[in-house]
Amino acid sequence: MDNASNLSTAESGGAIETRGIEPVPDHERHGRVRELVPTWVAANISVLLLTMGAALVVFNELNFWQVLIVAACAALASFGMVGVLSVSGKWGGAPGAMLSRATFGVRGNLFPGAILWVARFGWETINAVTGAYAVLTVLDLLLGVKSNTPLIVITLTAFVACTFLVSGMGRKALNVCNKWSTYLFGVFSVLVLVYLIANIKWDEVFSKPAGTTAMMIAGIGTIAAGGISWVPTGPDFARYLPHAASGKKIVTATVSGAGIVMVPMVLMGAVMAVATPGLADAPDPVSFLGDILPTWLAVPYLITAIVGMLLINSLSMYSAGFTAQTMGVKLPRAMAVSINAIISLVGGLLLMLVAKSFLSSFITFLILLAVSFSAWIGVYTVDMARRKARAVRYDAEALMDTGRTSRYWYVGGFCWQAMTAWTVALAAGISFTKCDWFTGPLASTFVGKYGLGWAATIAISALIMAVLPVPREVAAADAAGAAAGDEERVKVGA
Repeated sequence: MDNASNLSTAESGGAIETRGIEPVPDHERHGRVRELVPTWVAANISVLLLTMGAALVVFNELNFWQVLIVAACAALASFGMVGVLSVSGKWGGAPGAMLSRATFGVRGNLFPGAILWVARFGWETINAVTGAYAVLTVLDLLLGVKSNTPLIVITLTAFVACTFLVSGMGRKALNVCNKWSTYLFGVFSVLVLVYLIANIKWDEVFSKPAGTTAMMIAGIGTIAAGGISWVPTGPDFARYLPHAASGKKIVTATVSGAGIVMVPMVLMGAVMAVATPGLADAPDPVSFLGDILPTWLAVPYLITAIVGMLLINSLSMYSAGFTAQTMGVKLPRAMAVSINAIISLVGGLLLMLVAKSFLSSFITFLILLAVSFSAWIGVYTVDMARRKARAVRYDAEALMDTGRTSRYWYVGGFCWQAMTAWTVALAAGISFTKCDWFTGPLASTFVGKYGLGWAATIAISALIMAVLPVPREVAAADAAGAAAGDEERVKVGA
């Protein structure tokens, strides 16, 4: 049985996690649901939310109350999905990229996995660039050192290297870092909020006219895209939870952890944009803080934000290592993470030194990110619902088995129902999409105009998966017979 022997090779008791994609056995499930709160707080400590909030005011022309509604709806919708699908992590004790083998088939899982992996590269690159810009801004404010090409290379390399080191330590180290960064970022965010309350011209903020409903709906999709990108990796952080952990509490912890950061950050960005309309058009997503906030507040706030973005990328690389292993990369998780680190470094240098506009590249990336992840979400959700209704648990040995003996071999290694739903929905989602890079043939429809391509993609993939015949998992006897038949045919052919 391929890779099955790896089930007992990992140990997770130390500070540095050595367990890879293999499911966590029940006796090692000592996680607590409340640990998810700082995890998802840390996953959203990013000044990019300020820039996105500003964009809602400058580009979507929304007022304060509309931005509040958009931020709340985006947090609830995106991280609600993260929470719901995270429940499968406690069911199977494995990363999301691994559990989806049971949904798409051993071979079929490689196709959506490849897209998710590539998308993860982009997200890590964006975060690395933002972190590097934050470091450059701190150097400018404290020492008067202006940005230049050698300094950009050094700063970005250092940021990516730190991300790699933290992510390689694993779940326990990340939990500790998340806890303390949450406290620090919370304190300085309150200070920034107090400063804004005392200095912003609130009559200008509340006198801004309301924008259109279409722009509100489109704004929800833009803000939600970041959360949607975490959905396939949600199970990664719930796999150490015992089977008895409450699914409702998992969802609540996930949404509350993300929402407590997302909503006020987006609102602060919107308020800042009223005072500084050029915020959304800034050449980088960080330097504006030095203009709006006094140095004594901007510097410590940026330092905590740097730590936050470091943790966001560490969480992302932590999960990306699992995806790489699931894709067949024959390396330990920590080594697999190094692939993402190198790619994010190269991509970050291109974005900082070559790209003309950070914000336009970022918004385009978010739009494509939401669609690419949404096709996976719809299929996986239906598969989860069926497993719960039929009380069918994930088979740990079958998940690790990549041969014909696997319970999840289906037909030739593919679950054709899941692959059909995923392929059709992904094509439809791209057709509804309009961005700087291209315009889909259905972008002028209601769905396209309102920026609902991601929602339509989820609905289409879920509907197709639901109406197609229920996939039949290969029984152990059938799998063994098929494997024996293959061996016999090989002997005859020889």
